[in-house]
Amino acid sequence: MQRALTCSLEEDLRPLVRFLRSRRVVHRVSEERGVQVVWVVDQATADAVKALYERGLDDIPNIAPQSVAETPARAYWRQSYRLIPATLLVLLATALVAVFTGLGSNIENVVLLTYTPLEASGYLAAQPDMQQWWRLITPIFIHFGLMHLAFNALWFWELGRRIEMRSGALWLLGLTLLIGVISNTAQWWWSGTSGLFGGLSGVLYGLLGYCWLYQLIAPNVYFALPKGVVIMMLAWLVLCMSGLITVLGFGAIANAAHVSGLLVGCLFGSIAGALQRRL
Repeated sequence: MQRALTCSLEEDLRPLVRFLRSRRVVHRVSEERGVQVVWVVDQATADAVKALYERGLDDIPNIAPQSVAETPARAYWRQSYRLIPATLLVLLATALVAVFTGLGSNIENVVLLTYTPLEASGYLAAQPDMQQWWRLITPIFIHFGLMHLAFNALWFWELGRRIEMRSGALWLLGLTLLIGVISNTAQWWWSGTSGLFGGLSGVLYGLLGYCWLYQLIAPNVYFALPKGVVIMMLAWLVLCMSGLITVLGFGAIANAAHVSGLLVGCLFGSIAGALQRRL
């Protein structure tokens, strides 16, 4: 997104916001380093918003709040979706795999996507088949149950679109694939053939670590997660590693994937944040 204008916190931007909403202009107002910042989707829109602001807020047509609420949101969402194709692509692939595997209940299809193939004996192989390279990444799309799928999909939507809107689709896809391969390999190395594993959660911890460290080093509007999110996710990680979640009957947890994903995400978030701060 493009920065359209910056003004003091004391300035009332409600007339401008109401006008932009009435015209279905995708925008966002944030507080950053003690000032208000208005963001829009492209430079042409940014120039138009800046010119409108410079004419004076008093000259902006007064749009009643009721009419703003009644304005169709279809155009807003259409423009928003165009900004996050990679996020939507990963979620679509996850949904298709969920159908293909019956949410983990169709074992014949599940083993086609596991980290290691199925041997003639009926057990998972002891080593990955490098000719079937897709197995390095496909476990991130396997989910066991509706709650598992819903939880991971919602968090990928929240974290993935932030990174994509800040750094682009290719960057998000690259991070997802890299974290996915590393977290899958770490989990396979830790658990071996003792059981199946799958899910986006290793990638999610990687994206969380990326946003967390990047935001600490180079604060920006995209990675400003709600307060308590990082603490909650880290607390959940510790709880899972304690074994209590498994004892309570929620199934085996891929802790190695979570921890390795988090570490990789923190590493790349630190590097990217440091490079951004030097610019």
